[in-house]
Amino acid sequence: MARLDPFPVPDFHLPFGNSKHPLAARANSEATSWALRHELVADAAEQFTAIGCGHLAGRVSGEVPYDTVVLLAEWMAWSFVLDDQHDHLIRKGELAAWPPVTDAITQYLATGRVNGASSRRNPLVRGFIDLCDRILAGMSTGTAARYRAHVPLMLHSLDQEAGNRGARRRPSVQEYILMRRHSSQLLPMMDMVEAGLGIDLPQHVHDHPAFQAVVESAVDIISWGNDVFSLPKEHACGDNNNLVSLISSWEGCSLPDAVRSVENRIQARIEDYVSAERRLFQVIDGEGRLDPEVRAAVTRVVRSYEDWMIGADLWQRYECTRYSDERFAAGLESAYTRPDLVSVA
Repeated sequence: MARLDPFPVPDFHLPFGNSKHPLAARANSEATSWALRHELVADAAEQFTAIGCGHLAGRVSGEVPYDTVVLLAEWMAWSFVLDDQHDHLIRKGELAAWPPVTDAITQYLATGRVNGASSRRNPLVRGFIDLCDRILAGMSTGTAARYRAHVPLMLHSLDQEAGNRGARRRPSVQEYILMRRHSSQLLPMMDMVEAGLGIDLPQHVHDHPAFQAVVESAVDIISWGNDVFSLPKEHACGDNNNLVSLISSWEGCSLPDAVRSVENRIQARIEDYVSAERRLFQVIDGEGRLDPEVRAAVTRVVRSYEDWMIGADLWQRYECTRYSDERFAAGLESAYTRPDLVSVA
């Protein structure tokens, strides 16, 4: 497929402030060291460091302890490798190697055990076990339950992406939007930040339609913005799991016009978010059932979602080479990708 001509990423006019943890650069180095120790990366460590996992973690985690920033950066490092390895198997037509890895991950998440020594020795599985134990140790029962639910949904969405790339029928825009809320891999990370902030919202608050409207609009804004940043690579390698590409295909418009369409959708979704946030507090105050401490926790979680929206945007623009690297823009695999990683035992 022809390479997309370079284009400026629009300013999405996110009306939120952002601060960055002062030790984000240190967390970034520690995340790379963790990935090297767990053999997720063997070569091109400098390129992997340039993804900036620690910088992203430092922008989206609010006032959490430094150990939480590092843990989040390590999880991000693992998730980037997971995503790249999945892409590698799609390119090579070797997806049969994928289920043993994800089955081991979901089994450990559910039971604390992995059947089969070979699966447990795989770097992706070993890395997940190390992270999962530390993540769950810092979570309340309710937050841990949400994390345990979100990770399998994230893994399933990667299977859906593989199916989209191999199928003649492309997903509708709405089908893609629903899938993207999980393939973005944001929800488990948001659970981690909530735990790191010491917040334990009751499940009935998370389940409230007004609260879900806030979460969904925030996740959509981040995901759709990422689709604009990642368009050159995904277009170059024929990946149709991108909102810009799908709008171009379904509406019969050029990619530049589709970028403008996504920009307009993001601006509308920002308005949705602001309205949903206002509506959330109108609803909970009107119902009068939340005690002041829980209401304060809701306020803090909503502020965290704002950190995520602006922090992810700033990271992609200024602190991450993943979307500007020449190999990436040409649709090639990253230099740090280990072709044998999934089969390592």
